[in-house]
Amino acid sequence: MRRNAALEERQMQTIAEIQKAFSRIDKTNSELLLSFAKSLEKDERSAAMQIAMRARKAAQRITAERERLATMRLFEHVCEEEGYQRICGIDEAGRGPLAGPVVAGAVILPKDCEILGLNDSKKISPKRREELYEEVMEKAVAAGAGVVGAKRIDEINILEADYEAMEEAVSKLTVKPDILLLDAVHVPQLESYEQVSVIKGDTLSASIAAASIVAKVVRDRYMVEMDAKYPEYGFASNKGYGSAQHIAALKKYGPCEIHRRSFIGNFIK
Repeated sequence: MRRNAALEERQMQTIAEIQKAFSRIDKTNSELLLSFAKSLEKDERSAAMQIAMRARKAAQRITAERERLATMRLFEHVCEEEGYQRICGIDEAGRGPLAGPVVAGAVILPKDCEILGLNDSKKISPKRREELYEEVMEKAVAAGAGVVGAKRIDEINILEADYEAMEEAVSKLTVKPDILLLDAVHVPQLESYEQVSVIKGDTLSASIAAASIVAKVVRDRYMVEMDAKYPEYGFASNKGYGSAQHIAALKKYGPCEIHRRSFIGNFIK
């Protein structure tokens, strides 16, 4: 009886009212979305049926996203079963650019932490990365970033600079990790920690994915700041990578202080 009354009430609503009700539903709650869709199942108005379909599709997307995130917790669950509690993901951003630092992120997430949309930072739009960065920083048990600049990269090499950035990122954590999950590397400077190298870790581990977002956002924000100082290179858009615009500017103006001399020999005399 209650359901029939709810259906009748829904059918008496205008399409605008139904649309407004749909807009207020928590789009991360698949049960609410499905319940809302079912409440419209006897409404034969085409607009109502379209809204019901949108609600069902939204519920399906959330269910699929939670299933994807569950697979990204597999490495963390294995570590937890082995007794590790503070599991730290580590990843870097900026190995390939002609300018700017390499940045590493280190993140310890709470057990079974859910961050919808969490993924390899390269697969996420800049706007969504910024949103996820804020959520990661809010929910993380601890998070740190390590930054190694162009001059130091030239002094050692990009791999060693990568390791230094990762070591710095871990050193900035306010909670000491029990184990490190890294994206396809083993860091000699972090030998005192148990390390697990995960191939394509930024798509297979939630902790590594979170670290990749921290690293990417920290680095991108820095490059935007450098764009204000060196506008001719277009750092805000190319982030120091070798775009046609960047290379043309490099040939015209020469390098600035954040260019990696060891990377630009093919473009300047």
